[in-house]
Amino acid sequence: MDIDHIRSKSLFTAIKTPFNCDGSIDWGRYDFLVEQQIRGGVDGLIVGGTTGEGHLLDWEEHLMLISHTVNRYSDQLIVVGNTGSNNTREAVKATQYGFAAGMHAALLINPYYGKTTQAGVIQHIQAALHLGPAFIYNVPGRTGQDIEIDTMKAIAEHSNFIGVKECAGNQRIDDYEKAGIACWSGNDDQCFAARHQHHCHGVISVTSNLVPGLMRQLMNENTPDLNDRLSDLYQWLFDSPNPQPLNTALAMTGAIKPVVRLPYLPLSKEKRRALSHILEKFKRDDVVGQQWIDLKDSDFKSVI
Repeated sequence: MDIDHIRSKSLFTAIKTPFNCDGSIDWGRYDFLVEQQIRGGVDGLIVGGTTGEGHLLDWEEHLMLISHTVNRYSDQLIVVGNTGSNNTREAVKATQYGFAAGMHAALLINPYYGKTTQAGVIQHIQAALHLGPAFIYNVPGRTGQDIEIDTMKAIAEHSNFIGVKECAGNQRIDDYEKAGIACWSGNDDQCFAARHQHHCHGVISVTSNLVPGLMRQLMNENTPDLNDRLSDLYQWLFDSPNPQPLNTALAMTGAIKPVVRLPYLPLSKEKRRALSHILEKFKRDDVVGQQWIDLKDSDFKSVI
């Protein structure tokens, strides 16, 4: 797919991976979630990302998700496979397989935990970047290491570079956009300002799993009132480590079974009650699942 075409898209959802009670991927519910994204006007999906619990999937599951999404939805959505890794050899192999399955682009990350030098970051990312179009993901809060500005500028010279999913704030996004480096906000609570004040290309969103149509509107229109209305939802979704709040929320709306893979757990009864009050601000048609289910702790199942 043409890189300029991908760059023209503003709303990507980091899609949730739902599970059955035996811990397997729930393909029926996955298709339901994807179809709700299409209905809401989302441009593309990040498959098997952090929100999709790619780090809790084995590589066979991971690549099956990418292949399944390509086969069913690549004519309606841009399919971005999260094939990055802290292991360069693993990232290259997964990216090769992802492109062989037909994904349009990869999401690549710098080495987390086993950090390297900035020169090492460049070579690590370039090893997979030469295989096809890719977004680079900078999330220092998870990796423990920032991809520094000069490092990103060096990576951006590659012909397969699409842009950056940037979580280091709107000033960084503003600087990159002025330098001609395309950015998508990785922070939902900052994405409205990033889009309409700092002129970023869009957002790669968690919140759009739950309210895709409203996030579509937020990217298309300068609507501060809508952003204010979404602010409590942003705060709730990121008050605990992602994707635990989203898992809980989608179970409460009936979008997925109340099943979580360890080490994740559902949020507490108090947190669930708070979400119920937040959801009352929205029309049911705006929310994926369209139900408000009062789940008990015993309704949730944790699996390995």
